Amino acid sequence: MSNHASSSDRTVSFPRQQARTRRFTLGAPRGFRIAGDGSRVAFLRSAAGDDPINALWVFDLETGTERLVADPRSMPQASADVPDEELARRERVRESAEGIVAYATDLDARRACFALGGALFVADLTGGEVRSVPTAGPVIDPRLDPTGARVAYVTGGGLHVVELDGTDRLLASDDDPDVTWGLAEFVAAEEMGRTRGFWWSPDGTVLVAARVDDRPVERWHVSNPSDPSQPSREIRYPAAGTANAEVALAAFDLQRERTDLEWARDELPYLARVVWKAGAPLTLLVQSRDQQRTVVLEADPSTGETNPLLEDQDEAWLEIVDGTPDWLDDGRLVMTAELDDTRRLFFDDRPMTPTEMPVRAVIDCGDGAVFSASREPTESHLWWVSSEGESVELTETPGVHAGVVNRDVMVVISANLDEPGATTLVWRDRQAVGRIGSFAERPSVTPNVSLRSLGRRELRSALLFPASGEDRKLPVLVDPYGGPHAQRVVKAHGAFLASQWFADQGFAVLVADGRGTPGRGHVWERALRGDLATVTLEDQVDALHAAAGQDDRLDLTRVAIRGWSFGGYLAALAVLRSPNVFHAAVAGAPVTDWRLYDTHYTERYLGDPNEDPEAYERSSLLQDAAKLERPLLLIHGLADDNVVVAHTLQLSRALLEAGRPHSVLPLSGVTHMTPQEAVAENLLLLQVEFLKRALVM
Repeated sequence: MSNHASSSDRTVSFPRQQARTRRFTLGAPRGFRIAGDGSRVAFLRSAAGDDPINALWVFDLETGTERLVADPRSMPQASADVPDEELARRERVRESAEGIVAYATDLDARRACFALGGALFVADLTGGEVRSVPTAGPVIDPRLDPTGARVAYVTGGGLHVVELDGTDRLLASDDDPDVTWGLAEFVAAEEMGRTRGFWWSPDGTVLVAARVDDRPVERWHVSNPSDPSQPSREIRYPAAGTANAEVALAAFDLQRERTDLEWARDELPYLARVVWKAGAPLTLLVQSRDQQRTVVLEADPSTGETNPLLEDQDEAWLEIVDGTPDWLDDGRLVMTAELDDTRRLFFDDRPMTPTEMPVRAVIDCGDGAVFSASREPTESHLWWVSSEGESVELTETPGVHAGVVNRDVMVVISANLDEPGATTLVWRDRQAVGRIGSFAERPSVTPNVSLRSLGRRELRSALLFPASGEDRKLPVLVDPYGGPHAQRVVKAHGAFLASQWFADQGFAVLVADGRGTPGRGHVWERALRGDLATVTLEDQVDALHAAAGQDDRLDLTRVAIRGWSFGGYLAALAVLRSPNVFHAAVAGAPVTDWRLYDTHYTERYLGDPNEDPEAYERSSLLQDAAKLERPLLLIHGLADDNVVVAHTLQLSRALLEAGRPHSVLPLSGVTHMTPQEAVAENLLLLQVEFLKRALVM
């Protein structure tokens, strides 16, 4: 199957197309699970590029064919109602699709379980039968045990196990609604990449579950001013410098016998990872509140005792790397650590990767390890390193490559600059044996992009011009994210679609990744420690001037900047602190006062505001309000529970008190994501209108 394009693409505008395709993610395969025997790959995919309803599919390696297993549209017993806890989980992982958005399999991927509208379903991946399983309440995060005999799930804050015949047992619960079992707390899901809260033992006889006590966390309220008849929604939000949820772990056998796992939670309160695989001990990765210390613990679920295996420290912070900790078949611990200004892969205490290739994630461990890494920050490749240290690059085509591995079978997802979307190939023994099709729509714009390394820091940047190829002075639109944990400048076609559309409206668009963004080493990422504003803005200015020095089509008398989230913060920062460079800004969902953002993210870079308030003052926008002399449009979703609307409202109030005119666009019912089609479309159109007016185009 090849990329599918709707017949209406020729008449639908790019903003509408991007909105209805959820940024061209619909119709693309995802969520891959490989059977233990390597015979099949399960995955999710919707039926078209504008269809939000995901179904469950299987790809058979022997025949090279795909088979539909479960389609929500043919399951009338599945309710359309989604429990509030599931909606919160989807917001944390930025899930914009519907239908089957997550599923879990047994170890051999013979069965899969999933929730639809709070109802539990179990599918036979070999024969195709799908049946509902009665439960004690609306189901959150169901997971089959490794043998496929039963399902654990969360409902009403309690952890349950249900046999496939419907026999249901409550393993853990609490009388207080602010105490839950089996769910990830806010900062784990939002910032640590840990979205689950319980784990099966390899033999399916024991469950380890997180107990999350949210009672110490501040109560915030998110309201819907467009409907005053509705009460505000109370959330627990751990703002920087305030109390986090208290997280503990306990092991349960299927008869509800409980064993609490003990470690120094006062010193190491963050539970970053839990790993339990066959042939290896139950393994925890825990972290100090200041994130300068992590410890890998071996835990005994029968006694609750834990034993430290490895400790790491850093004077700035330590990153939590996906896929770690893990274990080789020979019993060696797999971790990453910073050495020689590079994140390197270690087997026990032996570094296995070179200094010029920072590791991004560990994907699979067995007789060796498969991992992703970058020699060039605009690319990401898959590598294998043997237990003895032999390294092999698995992907060589320039671009961005990701993968899912189970021993000798690998699903490789690849994107490049030249082709829209991504290709998904199934490999066996490092040879492609099949392709999983995509129904994602073909974008109506084609990026006219030039990748460059700009300035003395060789800032990885992209410069885009109108597809018409106009050879004249053009106003410039700087279009960054610019903050930690995200890159905008990568060798992938889809990374520049919106930027190209802005270019086609008459701009030269510049996208630059400055210090603090990933892929450039330890020192590069930590350059913004204690100050999120200065170096991030400095690098955008440097990239702009270097680009103009290379191409005289850039009109530096008309420069605008736009961004969302950290990019929104950076956009507002630019017109406040560098109005001589930036002449207009659109700031979407900006953080304006870092005291209002969460603990784990903010304290990593700025420390505790109670101990270092100056770092927060240096990074705040509020004290700069009186400096505004350029047009500024602030956009914010009123239902945002990540960057709450108070950020924009407080900046707007400070601007008003300083007598500085500005514009505010509130989005009713919109969260940090903007999945609503009409909202997402018109946001782009309104931004262009504002920028053209501000720059007198």
